[in-house]
Amino acid sequence: QVQLVESGGGLVQAGGSLRLSCAAAGRTFSSYDMGWFRQAPGKEREFVTAINWSGGSTYYADSVKGRFTISRDNAKNTVYLQMNNLKPEDTAVYYCAAKIGRSYYYDGDKYAYWGQGTQVTVSS
Repeated sequence: QVQLVESGGGLVQAGGSLRLSCAAAGRTFSSYDMGWFRQAPGKEREFVTAINWSGGSTYYADSVKGRFTISRDNAKNTVYLQMNNLKPEDTAVYYCAAKIGRSYYYDGDKYAYWGQGTQVTVSS
């Protein structure tokens, strides 16, 4: 089991940057694939990006490719989301999530553990 805590959200102007962190408590963090999802008001949760257990493979939604970068530091039990060139449509609550397995990176239902979320607001 793993507990996840996100941080780093906030208010930023369009074109700005934020870096989200997700700290994991548990001894087996390096066994988990990690993902970031977001949910805007009145919208369904959507996949943003994911990284496999080793950090060797990453996956991105088309809407964030070239702007967002996911990374992880297994020694620090932390996964990061660097968000650049933010747009108002990126406004949402961002959640990190963890799963075991080597597929279904895009499917939120396959992630067993979730953080509480952190708000990101991008003003125009």
